[in-house]
Amino acid sequence: MAPVTTVDQGPRVIARRVTVNAPAAELFAMLNDPRRHGEVDGSGTVRDNVRGPEQLSQGAKFTTAMKMFGVPYRLTCTVTEHEDTAERKVIEWEHPAGHRWRWEFVPVDQGTTEVTESFDPTKSKIGRVLEVTGLAGRNVAGIEQTLAKLAARYA
Repeated sequence: MAPVTTVDQGPRVIARRVTVNAPAAELFAMLNDPRRHGEVDGSGTVRDNVRGPEQLSQGAKFTTAMKMFGVPYRLTCTVTEHEDTAERKVIEWEHPAGHRWRWEFVPVDQGTTEVTESFDPTKSKIGRVLEVTGLAGRNVAGIEQTLAKLAARYA
């Protein structure tokens, strides 16, 4: 299995990348359906109970059941970027507090894709709180586990 590597996307942005033995279109389709996010979540926070469109698009909203520190909650995110071209595919959504989660899929060849997941707290209303409390740092482990799980699924 390919290693998960660190990607520099600027100060405070947490980003990791892995090469997955699957076509970009297949991986994009999985993340483009919010009901399937739990299939790849390695953090243990994303639940299966999702409301929203079957396929995401720019401006779409979806609500996800989450659980952190044993406490269940729901949040509604808004898609802030959605791109589906032959060169790359991108899905980014914004948490209600303003921080963003981003997935980028870049085909290496027909059956292999570089997948980058990132967490960007720079526009968050509570960004520094996330960092001071250590919650932002927890995202490092969650992203790494998620990407490792995704790569293992197609190993």
